[in-house]
Amino acid sequence: MSLAIEQHSEGIPLSRICGALALNRSSIYRSMSSEPIDEEQRAQRRSRKHSQQPRALSEQERQATLEQLNSAEFVDQPPAEVYHTLLERGECLCSIRTMHRLLREGEQHGERRQQRQPQSHSKPRLFADQPNKVWTWDCSKLATVKHSQYLTLYVVLDLYSRYALGWMVSLKENAALAMQLMEEASVRYAIAADELTIHQDRGSPMIAHRYIDLMGELGITLSHSRPRVSNDNPFSESQFRTMKYQPDYPRRFDSIAHARQWCEEYFDWYNFHHHHEGLNGYTPAQVFTGEYKMVASTKQAALDKRYELNPERFVNGTPKIHMPPLEVFINRITPEEIQAGAIDSVNFPTLNRVKEKSTLSFN
Repeated sequence: MSLAIEQHSEGIPLSRICGALALNRSSIYRSMSSEPIDEEQRAQRRSRKHSQQPRALSEQERQATLEQLNSAEFVDQPPAEVYHTLLERGECLCSIRTMHRLLREGEQHGERRQQRQPQSHSKPRLFADQPNKVWTWDCSKLATVKHSQYLTLYVVLDLYSRYALGWMVSLKENAALAMQLMEEASVRYAIAADELTIHQDRGSPMIAHRYIDLMGELGITLSHSRPRVSNDNPFSESQFRTMKYQPDYPRRFDSIAHARQWCEEYFDWYNFHHHHEGLNGYTPAQVFTGEYKMVASTKQAALDKRYELNPERFVNGTPKIHMPPLEVFINRITPEEIQAGAIDSVNFPTLNRVKEKSTLSFN
């Protein structure tokens, strides 16, 4: 380091010297400004560092403080609470900071009050191979022209067909309205007991006790998303995205009547005219009613006619119309989970089937 100082005095920049020697300039500046320290001074500094400080608590005082902190009265209280409580009684063991230091040395530092144990929620796994086997529903807020005022849209979808079974626009969101919507939908579609599963997230209407009790009386099984996991209810979320990205979607509604009028037109289009990508181009109503089979025949006839006119344009051979998916899943079990032993495949037999895009053949 002395050589670097000498070179710096000869006109070589100190930054260049430090870069070449991998030194820190602040260390060199400190050595230049301070007096050299001999070995005796270094030994004195080390001894002071490791020796008992005169102002430190004695071993008896440390033990007495820890006994108070871990007593039945103060075991779940923070040091500040213990400190001021003892002061009111005319006692002062040490400072709040010292109490923290003692707890940290004993690995007792942190939140001392009783904490809720970490909760583990199982991943919802749902499967539908026909209409009215699994429903999924959710709520979404609709902005109005009045600042900070929102309407609530309830939508119930059939998982297999994506058909909007029922919807409702209201001024508020509560369990009573959810109960009314579900009860009317179950009657309208003649849902028998123990035949339907309804999937929802964990909003206040979905976990209300009276809503859960009503579903139990109707013989409907309930499924809930995990907390703060929006991917557990993807079909309802996707429907709301489709709705709010419509070209004519009003960013703000004038009134609840305006919202109901627009939603009535939208859901008519969504159910009967929207060629759903997830359904391979069929409308939700066609899949819900089974009409897609007749529609597929018409589509296949059009493709066959085009193939006969220009077969050279179809490099992959005769075109075939794809049918809607035979099975629809929420959080489908993967082969990796089965191999890892995390899930018993016997409880989910459809996983053993080979999944292929279904096509309709014609004689």
